[in-house]
Amino acid sequence: MAEADGNRTRLAEILGHNGFEDRARHQTRYASACHSSHMATPTSSAAPIRLTQYAAGGGCACKVPPGELESVLAGLPSSLAGGDLLVGLDHGDDAAAVRIAGDQAVIATADFFTPVVDDPHTFGRIAAANALSDVYAMGGTPVVGVNLLGWPRERLPFELAAEVLRGGGEICAEAGAYLAGGHSIDDPEPKYGVAVTGLAHPDRLLRNDAAVPGTPLTLTKPLGLGVLNNRHKATGEWFEEAVAVMTTLNREASRLALAAGVRAATDVTGFGLLGHLAKMMRASGTSAVIDASAVPYVDGARASLAQGFVPGGSRRNLDWVRPGLSSTLGEDELLLLADAQTSGGLLVAGEIPGFPVIGEVVAAGPHRLIVR
Repeated sequence: MAEADGNRTRLAEILGHNGFEDRARHQTRYASACHSSHMATPTSSAAPIRLTQYAAGGGCACKVPPGELESVLAGLPSSLAGGDLLVGLDHGDDAAAVRIAGDQAVIATADFFTPVVDDPHTFGRIAAANALSDVYAMGGTPVVGVNLLGWPRERLPFELAAEVLRGGGEICAEAGAYLAGGHSIDDPEPKYGVAVTGLAHPDRLLRNDAAVPGTPLTLTKPLGLGVLNNRHKATGEWFEEAVAVMTTLNREASRLALAAGVRAATDVTGFGLLGHLAKMMRASGTSAVIDASAVPYVDGARASLAQGFVPGGSRRNLDWVRPGLSSTLGEDELLLLADAQTSGGLLVAGEIPGFPVIGEVVAAGPHRLIVR
């Protein structure tokens, strides 16, 4: 117990998160509740329901592969930026931005996915934090969100859906955003997310197309979440640090980036660090050099990768960036850099205090990404 308490204290210091004891108490309540007969799995009257077993994928690892997505979006020219539409589909930014007044822009985004953890309350918290991240990645402040819920109502009790919604509401409240209403459907797989509206100054948006050579690259959360979530889905093992990372808002990182005068940023989610960085470099007409030894990872990520817990989305991410990638590193290291994250950190073209610099933006060259 002393070691566990020490780990929680260390994580609180690293992530600025103080909800460990509340989550531990909730875990105890949830495990106890799931032993009741009406919440039991079909195969056991004693085992708690595992949400991850009711969906083929999990979290942002179940996103449509970037290459396939871009081929579909290419046929939507009406969504390109112009006039008061400041940010559209042009460069794969995290949200749309529309000027509504001289010094104010509305940021609009939506994000939802299948369960990334078994605990419904924690799933709701992660999904909401992930959706809010799109607003922070654009330099905005979330104002209001609406729930997006898909639920297999004949297979899973609605009490669990209520826990998912409660978790989402807690995170929105932590962000200072209202969560009001939404939409729900009867769905073969459980899904949850939030459509979020935020505000930002139109001249201070963080964008994919604004990175300039000579700028350091900063990463605000460790990688390896996809690998650990894949292991959790396969084994049911709980990874406290991964959960703490995924439920930590990117609010402070966004604030620091704006204070430092940063103009280019994105969040690292389903396309992995390499995928999101490649999109930023393409949009900006630049290349990037990554120092792999400077990239932080969640504890257990490397060991889990070595045991074969790799999401299919991570492999697809690496395949997508490979034509523009130059590296002498082994396949495992590259897979970790391409690992499909859920509610990951911000990748910032600039240096912000308290977070590691992992590389640099350079002038465009024969390779979009150079990893050393």
